[in-house]
Amino acid sequence: MSAIEENYDVVVVGAGHAGCEAALACARLGLETIIFTVSVDSIALMPCNPNIGGSSKGHLVREIDALGGQMGINIDKTFIQSKMLNKSKGPAVHSLRAQADKVNYSMEMRKTLQNTEHLTIRQAEVAELITTMDEKCERKIEEGLSVSEDGKAGAKEQFKNQKIVGVKTVSGGTYYCKAVVLCTGTYLRARCLTGEMITYTGPNGLMAANHLTDSLIAHGIEMFRFKTGTPARVDKRSLDFSKMQEQKGDERVVPFSFTTNPEDVQIDQVSCWLTYTNPKTHEIIRNNLDRSPIYAGIIEGTGPRYCPSIEDKVVKFADKDRHQIFIEPEGINTNEMYVGGMSSSLPEDVQHEMYRTLPGMEHVKIVRNAYAIEYDCINPNQLYATLEFKNIKGLFSGGQFNGSSGYEEAACQGLVAGINAAMEILGKEALVLDRSEAYIGVLIDDLVTKENHEPYRMMTSRAEYRLLLRQDNADLRLTKKGYEIGLISKERYDWVCEKEELIAKEAERVAQVRIGANKEVQALLESYGSIPLNTGTTLTELIRRPELDYEKLAAIDKERPDLPYEVREQVNINIKYDGYITRQIKQVESFKKLEKKKMPEDFNYDEVPSLRIEARQKLKTYRPLSIGQASRISGVSPADISVLLVYMEQLKYHKNE
Repeated sequence: MSAIEENYDVVVVGAGHAGCEAALACARLGLETIIFTVSVDSIALMPCNPNIGGSSKGHLVREIDALGGQMGINIDKTFIQSKMLNKSKGPAVHSLRAQADKVNYSMEMRKTLQNTEHLTIRQAEVAELITTMDEKCERKIEEGLSVSEDGKAGAKEQFKNQKIVGVKTVSGGTYYCKAVVLCTGTYLRARCLTGEMITYTGPNGLMAANHLTDSLIAHGIEMFRFKTGTPARVDKRSLDFSKMQEQKGDERVVPFSFTTNPEDVQIDQVSCWLTYTNPKTHEIIRNNLDRSPIYAGIIEGTGPRYCPSIEDKVVKFADKDRHQIFIEPEGINTNEMYVGGMSSSLPEDVQHEMYRTLPGMEHVKIVRNAYAIEYDCINPNQLYATLEFKNIKGLFSGGQFNGSSGYEEAACQGLVAGINAAMEILGKEALVLDRSEAYIGVLIDDLVTKENHEPYRMMTSRAEYRLLLRQDNADLRLTKKGYEIGLISKERYDWVCEKEELIAKEAERVAQVRIGANKEVQALLESYGSIPLNTGTTLTELIRRPELDYEKLAAIDKERPDLPYEVREQVNINIKYDGYITRQIKQVESFKKLEKKKMPEDFNYDEVPSLRIEARQKLKTYRPLSIGQASRISGVSPADISVLLVYMEQLKYHKNE
């Protein structure tokens, strides 16, 4: 009996947060797209924390939305608590974070996929890539050879210039296509560990994907082994909240999506709760470290530094006598609560003992044990900034499979990979966001340019130009790009253009408004503890005072127009931080100069005299697209960049002779 054969424009492998964004982008751009998942029930699954956003991650969600992605819209429909983090600090680090109803989040995203034209959902495991070098690759699978056994340099040369033509499933089905986007998350050869108990499954006990890794290696792709973990889920009825601190949501909820009506997200919110570990908790953990797979040497994979297990916290921060633990609801229609900050791979009996030392959890009942999960992912240095593999044309990659961690990091990569797969098929210019344009640009540049030996997590400190890359102005930065790609409507684009004009006009008007030292003005200044005026000044100068802002001065601004909040917010920020913003714009201009100095893809670094051997090796491995990208490669020094610049000028001179 012959196997199934079908034709599509794009195949997306995996239906987590990355896969959903990739598939939706391709289908919305009119390409026939099929998305494969080991279980339809795992679409947009939240196997770990029940929230979207957070410090720096909120920026990513806003940027996804501004480009035409789905994550922000989806969480606005399914959140149960929302909070703006870091409000006591400057706007550069304000980050929105929302607790999700996990089941509803997954169901809502699944509904979106199912009702999107040109998109087919298929429950099946993809086992092989099909490329133009397929015969050679099949032979390598049979021989069981890896890239390391061939020798990496030889393998890279051997596997140059492949082109993707399709995929095969475990059942033998063949799906021909023009592009493939790999978004396998934590499923490749996954195994879950709870103490001595090991199960060869993906997250939440779902089936692992055990076949694709061999095909990837056979096609010359270098693989890593990473791990992550999750805490226990506990029964709400077994908790004593009177011994914990209640954590409520914001009184006024701010939506993630720029398209969501703010009035639609003013809901009755659920509470989260705060408790702490104590010396007794830490003693139990220390006494059982030999039973932790992490410390017993059973786990091979490298874990995320910035999301450590409770074992790691106790060992690495031995001077601390307590750690914060957040008890977060997993949804409206469940009693399961997530024990945030206490992920572990300790055995079941130890988990019961240590969790019960926490205030309010003395009689806790565990619904699901904490566990660590190991999985295969790639070395992301094999990718261009477009997230296309350098050696396999038409093969793109996004999400945790690229060596990152987190739902938001996954979703933004999936969106960019999906967009660029579509752009390549449609013969249009690829989307590459640089570090001065978006947090997404910072994340992808870090992945493809720097050496990553652990799961990558986005942080505000990674963004050099974070005052320009605020979450509140993501639409102003990126909506035009989303419109040019074809994922943003004309109506939405026109509003952003109008918004820009309104902001500029109001800033100009405010600068012209003179404020006199009359009684009304002095009384208002006194009410906010501000120094009285000796002479007249402009409204702009008053807004710049730390204790004042645009909103507080409304009473003395008699000609103020009625403007939307989002316009007023931008006017206030732009005036208050004008000096810092101007300085950062100048820094970006210097950065752009190096980014504009493009490097030919076939540039011969062996011909560059005085270039150090280490730099030459790194540059040949990474193949940077610009001098700017070359300058960020580990092992390439400023002196090496100077040598490259001089050599390129000489080449230019000789060409013009």
